Amino acid sequence: MSQTKALKVRLTLLCVLAGIVLALVAVVTDHWAVLSPHAEHRNASCQAAHFGLWRICTKRIVPGDGRDRSCGPITLPGEKNCSYFRHFNPGESSEIFEVTTQKEYSISAAAIAVFSLGFTIAGTICVLLSFGKKRDYLLRPASMFYAFAGLCIFVSVEVTRQSVKRMIDSEDTVWIKYYYSWSFACACAAFGLLFLGGLALLLFSLPRMPQNPWESCMDADPEH
Repeated sequence: MSQTKALKVRLTLLCVLAGIVLALVAVVTDHWAVLSPHAEHRNASCQAAHFGLWRICTKRIVPGDGRDRSCGPITLPGEKNCSYFRHFNPGESSEIFEVTTQKEYSISAAAIAVFSLGFTIAGTICVLLSFGKKRDYLLRPASMFYAFAGLCIFVSVEVTRQSVKRMIDSEDTVWIKYYYSWSFACACAAFGLLFLGGLALLLFSLPRMPQNPWESCMDADPEH
């Protein structure tokens, strides 16, 4: 591999590494979306919530001075209580406020995110093995693993987005307002870095194309 191509590969791997870190942060944190119920009275406390792939956190706060009468912002001080979703921890005895969650959506988003982390691990193993002599070909499967990881993160993001939309539209829930938080932004950024980084790594790791019409890829001189 030429020095120019090696430099491009290293820069691409740095972008992929940033994507892996962002994906890990998104998966383990619980600030994907913030939900706010209707505030019955201006000075009465209410419970807002934020959640991730694994758990939901509620916070009892006094609503701000907004005119939409929603509970929030969630950055206001208040008593916080976090609990894992019951389909992930059936034996948990702690009670949280009444809420209808989309169980199938939650399980699907979490499972797909785990698959994404598995693809990143497989890709990283291939990259580490490629550091040996004449093992540059391992960068190609690594690039595909990273691209698949990015696609899985995208699917997890879309499933979570549909889950939030269904909860807001449902008449069985108390939520009237929502917004996506920093964990969701980390997941979106991870998708872009992993998917585009994977494609770029595949492009840079391909063998040199023939320079003459009568050459084939097999006949081309090896790169030094």
